[in-house]
Amino acid sequence: MNTERYEEKNPAYRGRFAPSPTGPLHAGSLASALASFLDAKSQQGTWQLRIDDIDPPRAVEGSIPAISDALIAHGLLWDGPILFQSSASAGYDSALERLSKAGWLFRCICTRSTLTARSTCGQGCAGKPITNDTAHSLRVKVDHQRLTGFEDRFLGYQACSPGEVPEDFIVKRRDGLYAYQLAAAVDDARPRFTHIVRGADLLTSTHRQRWLQDLLALQPPSYGHVPVVLDAEGHKLSKQTGAPALDINQPEQNLRISLLHLNQRPPPDSARTVSEILQHALEHWK
Repeated sequence: MNTERYEEKNPAYRGRFAPSPTGPLHAGSLASALASFLDAKSQQGTWQLRIDDIDPPRAVEGSIPAISDALIAHGLLWDGPILFQSSASAGYDSALERLSKAGWLFRCICTRSTLTARSTCGQGCAGKPITNDTAHSLRVKVDHQRLTGFEDRFLGYQACSPGEVPEDFIVKRRDGLYAYQLAAAVDDARPRFTHIVRGADLLTSTHRQRWLQDLLALQPPSYGHVPVVLDAEGHKLSKQTGAPALDINQPEQNLRISLLHLNQRPPPDSARTVSEILQHALEHWK
């Protein structure tokens, strides 16, 4: 593993790959990791591995070594130690306190049966005196007149219409766990990370996370979204739908397939090793 320090690289670019420990990497996650890696390294930036382990009930034993082994087998070596979201709870608590003091949070006692079709609060909980000892989630309000779009580095300008973000969404779950949107918004903000490259399926999440960053006065990173990998039926590959794990015994073939998916120039036949394929990919990354 690469253990070089940030200061030895380009401090203007700090990227990351952030898988959840819910199983081994598949072809879709490799494409996202590769795009993020190439974008960072082509600009002499740092690239870190962060494990988004804030949802223990969904964690699968052995996922973390499986993920790190797969990245290493494909030559995607990260900088510095592995980061864990489970170690950052103080930052999430601080963010929730700031949102609460500013009047953006409310306690919601809704269950699935009482939510609206858009999964927003369906019982007017924001206007009810719900005590802290009542089972509840924490939701953040959204002011659609204040929402703004953003310039995606790969897809161009992404407008944010009222349909993109609901009128409220969860930032701390009923079971006491932090919501993905809050954790990602806090962890991905500058200066920790300056550039986020990930799948286009997270575009809607990006709008929500930028909203939280706005409320928290955090500087958003530069976002770039790449096409997701689909299965034979046109569905996004995911661990939840049983996407097969990467065969780490054929990394060269896996890398070539990912580069083709990312619309990159194919490495020549003479590039036979992982190192040679990645070197070609770095030189021609666009």
